[in-house]
Amino acid sequence: MIPRNTKPKAAPVPATTAIIQGSDTSLECGEPMISSPQEEQSAPALWTLIRDIGVLQVKLIIDGLRDLVLVPASLVAGIVSIAKTKDGTPGPEFYRLVSLGKQSEHWINLFGAVDNAPPEVVATTTFGDGDIDELVSRVEIFVVDEYKRGGVTAQAKARIDKALAAMQRASKGGGSAPD
Repeated sequence: MIPRNTKPKAAPVPATTAIIQGSDTSLECGEPMISSPQEEQSAPALWTLIRDIGVLQVKLIIDGLRDLVLVPASLVAGIVSIAKTKDGTPGPEFYRLVSLGKQSEHWINLFGAVDNAPPEVVATTTFGDGDIDELVSRVEIFVVDEYKRGGVTAQAKARIDKALAAMQRASKGGGSAPD
């Protein structure tokens, strides 16, 4: 039984409480703020966007620093792998570094914020299923095929040689710039 002159203990104050002063509808401390469902939906979405913008900036910096380190490290690892080639098999250093880079890429998860994007944004894809490795492979196949036939590669070489010769003439002061 509760004695008449005592109040029951108050429950912990929820995080959604506030004191609103300076209006006719002020709330006492501890009363939950009443908000519309629209406000509840837009506020988290807005704060999620702000958070995602900030997190992306940090991730871009981390990713850039990683890339800055990987550029010279990959060249060194590649040279070491070539130098350690035995019986036509290169050393593993380069591919170990590539594996480490792939793991760090997964850890950074640069574009993880897309999980918070509205479905209509995520559904739009402009790049298709391919990637740069596939594109490089296609170009490589094309160039090798053309080289074997003596086609575009020979024409491209002739044009580059002509442009270089014209630039050399222009730098010496005798002749015009390339067309």
